[in-house]
Amino acid sequence: MDFKIRFATPEDLEDMLELIQELAVYEKEPDAVQVTLEDLHKYGFGDQALYKCFVAEVENKVVGMALFYSRFSTWKGETVHLEDLIVTDSMRGKSIGKALFESVIMYAKTQNIKRVEWVVLDWNTNAIDFYEKYGATVFKEWRTVQLNEDQINHFNS
Repeated sequence: MDFKIRFATPEDLEDMLELIQELAVYEKEPDAVQVTLEDLHKYGFGDQALYKCFVAEVENKVVGMALFYSRFSTWKGETVHLEDLIVTDSMRGKSIGKALFESVIMYAKTQNIKRVEWVVLDWNTNAIDFYEKYGATVFKEWRTVQLNEDQINHFNS
């Protein structure tokens, strides 16, 4: 199967949002997506761009994406956080995820980034196995911690 990996453009946003929604269903959170096309445009392509994204394209249709952004580590300096690596269900197993993931790694390498990091659900053994094949360390002792919008809004200083 022929596919192309390239940086996302504003014309890809609808396809990107569909992939994000598909991932939410896969991760058993079908109602969790609040991001809009406007958000994706503003934060990916506007004056306040916060993320970069590679897309995988088959026959002019986006079938996968790797959305990432810069973070700062007090230990390493600039790092890359891979927010989501998504390949639509019908295109899995065709090396598209591998090509997207390797594009992020190569981006980090060319930018002299010292660490690429991401989060993976503990039940997603296919993803864990995939990442471990690259030599990635899957930490068992670190826990992801979040405050949701409601918790933030109820904060009183």
